[in-house]
Amino acid sequence: MKQIKSNNLFSSALVKFAVCFLLLCISYRLLSSSFVRFPLEVSDHEAAAAAAVEPPQFVDDLLLNEGCDLFNGDWIPDSDGPFYSNSSCRTIEAPQNCMRNGRPDLGYLYWRWKPKDCILPKLDAKRFLEMMKDKSLAFVGDSIMRNHVQSLLCVLSQVEEAVDIYHDEPYKNRRWSFPSHNFTVFVVWAPFLTKASTFENDDGVSSGIIQLHIDEPDTIWTDQYEDFDHVVIGGGQWFLKYAIYYENNTILGCHGCHGSNITEVGFEHAYRKALNSTLKFVSEAKQKPYILFRTMTPDHFENGEWDSGGYCNRTEPFKAGEVETRDVDEMMRNVELEEFEWAVSRNGAGSLKLLDTTMLSLLRPDGHPGVYRQFQPYQGKDKDAKIQNDCLHWCLPGPIDSWNDLIMEMLLRNQR
Repeated sequence: MKQIKSNNLFSSALVKFAVCFLLLCISYRLLSSSFVRFPLEVSDHEAAAAAAVEPPQFVDDLLLNEGCDLFNGDWIPDSDGPFYSNSSCRTIEAPQNCMRNGRPDLGYLYWRWKPKDCILPKLDAKRFLEMMKDKSLAFVGDSIMRNHVQSLLCVLSQVEEAVDIYHDEPYKNRRWSFPSHNFTVFVVWAPFLTKASTFENDDGVSSGIIQLHIDEPDTIWTDQYEDFDHVVIGGGQWFLKYAIYYENNTILGCHGCHGSNITEVGFEHAYRKALNSTLKFVSEAKQKPYILFRTMTPDHFENGEWDSGGYCNRTEPFKAGEVETRDVDEMMRNVELEEFEWAVSRNGAGSLKLLDTTMLSLLRPDGHPGVYRQFQPYQGKDKDAKIQNDCLHWCLPGPIDSWNDLIMEMLLRNQR
């Protein structure tokens, strides 16, 4: 009799345990479903590489990244994926909203930048906004800067949505506010950093040659400079365009002005002089913001350029050593590094830091919109139809999000 009673008690306990376990599983499923991640497929090799990463070490909640070269590393698998989705962030402009435009693969979302000798944490939106309380951050440059701003606003939207407080008619110069933190973000359209007259539409079609004053910083940003506490500044791609160069309001020469009697001097000299003029202004200005000088970003057009059938259809990053910079990109980056070193030697490192995004960006041929710069590009067309690709800008979410992680770490280093 005691044996039967004991068996009944055991059976009752087993049933209760099974019910509890079932309820626990259901609760976990319901909770986890509210944190939707995109599906991830990684190879055994990639999974092993991710597992082999050393865990970060913390002291007072700060990573021991001192002395680590943030820009020398590799892209590793990241099963967590981005903090935001293309549908949850309203500041993504249509040409960078690759998923909404029909891009079918999602693997490009699941990589993160890993410096060689340290761990780079993802940007902590709450902490970043607290650091920027009562301050401003300006992005000065071309459409890559605009692309970068969108990424930052998307990441910060986890904590607070940005409020659009100003834009010009073409939406190239804009300002956003984070009211709870009295933090202002600027994006300033200055593709040459110096004074220029351009004659092209939004599709890049030119109706006249650019007139570029390489010794005069563009007043569109210098007139606002006193309002900036932090600045990300950089140029690059626009200097490959045909232009007539002026110095001291006198024609110095040109790049690509064929058939004229103006001396061809090439864009390397113009880029060097424009950067020199920019960094000279920065070093001599009374206002001393914290400045990140961003190096140029290479494109990934293959078998042609943007206007001659070039495309970018890769779906995975390159590994370090698998790709080399093109001669023109290497030349421009060398100019940037030389002018940066000149500015540092003249004034000391101070508040001027190098944000060297060139090599880590070179390794991400998979992160561009490609044909998905427009909504459903093949709709009503043959699958072999030639469609203009964007192999310069970045999908959002995408690799450019890592630039914000770098900025966060550099700001933390500056505070230590």
